Amino acid sequence: MQIFLGIDVGSVSTNMVAINEQGEVVVSLYLRTRGQPIKAVQEGIRRVGEELHGSKYVVRGVGTTGSARTLSGIIVGADTVKNEITAHAVAASYLLPGVRTVLEVGGQDSKIILLRDGIVVDFAMNTVCAAGTGSFLDHQAARLNIPIEEFGGLALQSKSPVRIAGRCSVFAESDMIHKQQMGHPIPDIIAGLCDALVRNYLNNVGKGKDIQSPVVFQGGVAANVGIRAAFEKALGLEITVPKYFDVMGAIGAALLARSAVRDKQESSFRGFEVSEMEYQASSFECQGCPNLCEIVNIHVDGKILARWGGRCGKWETLKKTG
Repeated sequence: MQIFLGIDVGSVSTNMVAINEQGEVVVSLYLRTRGQPIKAVQEGIRRVGEELHGSKYVVRGVGTTGSARTLSGIIVGADTVKNEITAHAVAASYLLPGVRTVLEVGGQDSKIILLRDGIVVDFAMNTVCAAGTGSFLDHQAARLNIPIEEFGGLALQSKSPVRIAGRCSVFAESDMIHKQQMGHPIPDIIAGLCDALVRNYLNNVGKGKDIQSPVVFQGGVAANVGIRAAFEKALGLEITVPKYFDVMGAIGAALLARSAVRDKQESSFRGFEVSEMEYQASSFECQGCPNLCEIVNIHVDGKILARWGGRCGKWETLKKTG
């Protein structure tokens, strides 16, 4: 059996999938990055290898995406490295043909992708304000001493959601505290938080976008039924949450890897042994011009495996040196 691996490394989560030649998900893995992307990738590779142990398979291709896509691509030996927009769009189009709008809300960023006939025609990302992301909900759930897994269900119990200022996470929190002090029920406050997040998303990420049905909602926050209901109420459209909503970026990366290796004799994959190697990262400031680029080095076994970070490409050409 030929296997294709997809790896999506973000600031909050590291997701991995293995798909077969037919594009069916064989292994799906969701891990917390915890600020250590190298360790997260190694742990993920180890666990995927354990899941596949005993199966007759060969890894035919590997794709990486996410904010640490370059780093993870170097560690595992990726055949293709693509941005999150491409990966999420490919996965959504493959699993739900005909999709026209992709809403993606992750732990620390969010994005919207508009597709027409399977082609990305517009997109937007929010990487600045936390009020439109999952970390905002996580923080408020911790403050209310309510498990985030119960957040959505409680929101659906609301009879009269309160309005909470959602333009800024700081103001939203102070507004939520004020509503608590006024005696509003917890379900109404949580529903108000869900509405505030959706309002923030649509006013910032989705502003001016032609949102058309079918609409797909993916990313870790799609597990929250309260947010899904808030999106449906705000847009007046039915929202579809795919089965693998939390690892769609990884699925997209795996599908892109399958396409990338069609004309190659073998994959660049370094093998599952990468989970046991000692990788170290270091950096220095290039003094070659006024840009003063920060150059990142990845070392393994005392040798420089790769360099990147410069605007001119000077250091990338030296990545095999040292």
